[in-house]
Amino acid sequence: MILEIANIRIAPGQQAAFEEALQRGLTTVVPQAKGMRGYKVNRGIESPERYVLQIFWETLEDHTVGFRESPLFKQWRAIVGPFFAAPPVVEHFTLVAKS
Repeated sequence: MILEIANIRIAPGQQAAFEEALQRGLTTVVPQAKGMRGYKVNRGIESPERYVLQIFWETLEDHTVGFRESPLFKQWRAIVGPFFAAPPVVEHFTLVAKS
């Protein structure tokens, strides 16, 4: 299992509209991608324009090739991209320990 973490910053005052768009994209577009296994989203307390999106993938390639190089990615970005104050910083992680 691979964990994608996207650090997202949006324009101030757009939280409600962004969260609606995010939810729509995460429930209608992203789940169609091969290897997508779930997601979590957190909003910053001190920085309410900052979000941390975590998506769980079966393999790295399911995200980097299967999703990012597909029409689904274009649909996803059309939904959430207009809210971005800057391009998201995206990294991938593997599990080392768990409780």
